[in-house]
Amino acid sequence: MRILGIETSCDETGVAIYDSERGLIAHALHSQAAIHNAYGGVVPEIASRDHIRRLLPLVRNALHQAKGQANGQSNGQSNGDAPKSDDTGYGANPGIDAIAYTAGPGLAGALLVGACFARSLAFAWQVPALGIHHLEGHLLAPMLERKAPRFPFLALLVSGGHTQLVEAKGVGEYRLLGESLDDAAGEAFDKVATLLGLSYPGGPALAKLAQEGDPHRFRFPRPMTDRPGLDFSFSGLKTCALDTLRKEKRSNAKGGSDEGLRADVARAFEDAVVDTMVIKCRRALRESGLSNLIVSGGVGANLRLRASLEEMVQEEKADLHCPRIEFCTDNGAMIAYAGSRRFSPNSKTEPDIDDPNAFGIKVRWRLEDLTPP
Repeated sequence: MRILGIETSCDETGVAIYDSERGLIAHALHSQAAIHNAYGGVVPEIASRDHIRRLLPLVRNALHQAKGQANGQSNGQSNGDAPKSDDTGYGANPGIDAIAYTAGPGLAGALLVGACFARSLAFAWQVPALGIHHLEGHLLAPMLERKAPRFPFLALLVSGGHTQLVEAKGVGEYRLLGESLDDAAGEAFDKVATLLGLSYPGGPALAKLAQEGDPHRFRFPRPMTDRPGLDFSFSGLKTCALDTLRKEKRSNAKGGSDEGLRADVARAFEDAVVDTMVIKCRRALRESGLSNLIVSGGVGANLRLRASLEEMVQEEKADLHCPRIEFCTDNGAMIAYAGSRRFSPNSKTEPDIDDPNAFGIKVRWRLEDLTPP
């Protein structure tokens, strides 16, 4: 069984093919970071237009990779254009059993591009089109690795739009334990990066700058760790970073360079976010009795977070599972895999024409509203 996965929820266009017997056999990704950098963040209309430009070449690219796999060629991620010769079987179904696409949550225009494309291609190939929850894709991404976690497990889903602790008993069996009450961790990273004059996306740039910072110069609070519960709050850390920058620049008490101040603030912010998530994950493991923790989403690529969580789970006699860095950010591989877990012979091949939401996107969609396949 082969599933073509399509991801267009925000600012990455991802396409992949997952084979139930051979695993991931094709993976193509295009990032829009360079386009949005000039605006300091994602511009929804620009994101949608770029998805339209990129989807067809990336699908052809993925089909070409899959064909190469069948011929014994090596596989690897590609972000280039499609081969010039149209020998990928795009016109006729090249052996795809279903198409999985991100149906939400995400940007409405971006989601519609992927949904329209997936539904149209599914109609042409006469295969089912499956709407996949974006966060379920992230939650299942560690299962693409050789050392895959087994249910039940605790999931830390941490990205630009979401920061959640979820108990996962099985596919579609999720219980929300805690979430951010304001800014998601990734959103806070981007906002503080803007304060520091860093480029978009802010998370990787801030983490790089933090490596040069003094971990002892500033200490920011660890929000909501002095009270029971598993919820998060990161907006106050943004204010703390802003106040620190203003105060230090006014007093110039340390007599250091501006670059040194920026690096020290970046380190204090990153340490506060990482420590907060580690404290909450430790608490969640103890309260739930679970012994497996997965971390996924864009912020899951943060190396300091991974190292701190690894140290914590060893102390708690638990196991940590992380997808490879390229599968932390939005990608088609996680959608293709999630589609493989939800595919069944009874899946519908086309939407109900009387349904006004026939393309099936949901800008807002709670993970806990999902049901088992």
